[in-house]
Amino acid sequence: MEKTAKYISIFLWIIVGISAILAISFGANISSNEQDPTMLSWLNTNLIWTYILFILSVALLVGFGVIQLVSNFKESKKGILSVLVIGIIVLIAYLLSSETIPQFLGAAKFVEDGILTPKVSKWVDTGLYTTYVFFAISIISIGYSSVSRVFK
Repeated sequence: MEKTAKYISIFLWIIVGISAILAISFGANISSNEQDPTMLSWLNTNLIWTYILFILSVALLVGFGVIQLVSNFKESKKGILSVLVIGIIVLIAYLLSSETIPQFLGAAKFVEDGILTPKVSKWVDTGLYTTYVFFAISIISIGYSSVSRVFK
């Protein structure tokens, strides 16, 4: 276990070192000329490095999550149940939401620009309904815990 921690520490320091070198190199090559090929090259290099780090982070996050789920399945049941309940609440909110575009001052401009579409309106409604349900659940749980303390 100690060797693994050492290797992880070395790996993280290498990532930090590469990131620092890229950031310093980009900062040293910034110019006011937006078409400077050197600056654009460093910008592209930094963006590619950012994408690599993002993909690596997501892969490690999912990988370690799956490993924990498989190795401690009995302890993971509550977490899985929680995710399923959240998914069901979002699904119900999605089914209850409408695609009707709301009428408010300035809405016509958003519709003309293609920003506000029926699909966007449906997802906004879904988010609002989900928020309302979670707010109600939190108020009920606060009330329940207060009342149950009085009877204990």
